[in-house]
Amino acid sequence: MTERKPHKCCGELLACQISIKTCDRRQHLQYYAIPFPKKVSIDHYPKRSPFRSSVQGRVTEMESAIPNPPNARIAVVTGGNKGIGLEVCRQLAGAGVTVVLTARDETRGAAAVEKLREAGLSDVIFHQLEITDAPSIARLADFLKARFGKLDILINNASILGVEYLLDPSLTSEEKFSGMDKGQRLEWLTSGVRGTYDAAREGLQTNYYGTKHVIEALLPLLQASSDGRIVNVSSEWGLRLITNEELKQELNDVEKLTEARLDEVLDAFLNDFKAGELGARGWPEHFSAYKVSKVTMNAYSRILATRHPELRVNCAHPGYVNTDMSIHSGPLTPEEGAANVVKVALLPEGGVTGAFFADGEEAPFV
Repeated sequence: MTERKPHKCCGELLACQISIKTCDRRQHLQYYAIPFPKKVSIDHYPKRSPFRSSVQGRVTEMESAIPNPPNARIAVVTGGNKGIGLEVCRQLAGAGVTVVLTARDETRGAAAVEKLREAGLSDVIFHQLEITDAPSIARLADFLKARFGKLDILINNASILGVEYLLDPSLTSEEKFSGMDKGQRLEWLTSGVRGTYDAAREGLQTNYYGTKHVIEALLPLLQASSDGRIVNVSSEWGLRLITNEELKQELNDVEKLTEARLDEVLDAFLNDFKAGELGARGWPEHFSAYKVSKVTMNAYSRILATRHPELRVNCAHPGYVNTDMSIHSGPLTPEEGAANVVKVALLPEGGVTGAFFADGEEAPFV
């Protein structure tokens, strides 16, 4: 007999994203080859049905495990199923914050939540999110509005390197980098990737536009908080790597900079990439899309901080971390990198906004 995989609604049920009343019960019944009437309720399942008891019990257990007192702080972490994102979720939950862990892949995201719960962190729930997909972002916003009515902390961690990998991250061991300093590790990483136009474009769409669209969708919920915070996970690879001095000064002049101008800058970068003129035009040549996406996200964060002084909007460089993105070449552990991000997220109320933090300490953008 062929083993059946769980129906697509099961993951949402177990993550408390939908109730039994709203899930597609007829599809469940049909999927499990159980006869059904035109309209059914959970009572249609036999009282001793293993399916009924397991679903009801699991949903009830998960709902009761996530209290929602009026003063509870709610955080969303994008790209939370592994690496820095997972450790950010762990540390926030350990600090008493209710965490909505998001990830593109439902199976991996749900598994990450289960891992945290097994470690005793019960105030973590999962919601699917693809930051480059508008309907996915809208579903998250609707869920947060219905479930919590506000959002206190948004940590935009989801990101890609914007290159093609020539090496398999799963085949890299820490022993390979024994004795290497940071520069040698970066040199090795550079040799393991290749820049292409398509990868660069995807990098900008994810790191800049995807993050921006998440912020725009969740902004009303952050404004509903008495102390809304946005932390954009960034990089020390910033403005100092732009050798075009005129462009560097323009991107550092927050009072005059606009979102429309940032769009023009990104379009110009892609055009120069396609024409093979990155160096001649003053752009970084290695990991160029990643660096430019972080430069423009830093600039957008500063615009946002000026526009919304009631919020705390900051950028945080976690450090060079051992993750899949770095092909595990980073000297810092995910726990260490996450601590640098969480420190910014949990700054005292009324603290700095529109700032950049490197390794947990405030630093210049340039």
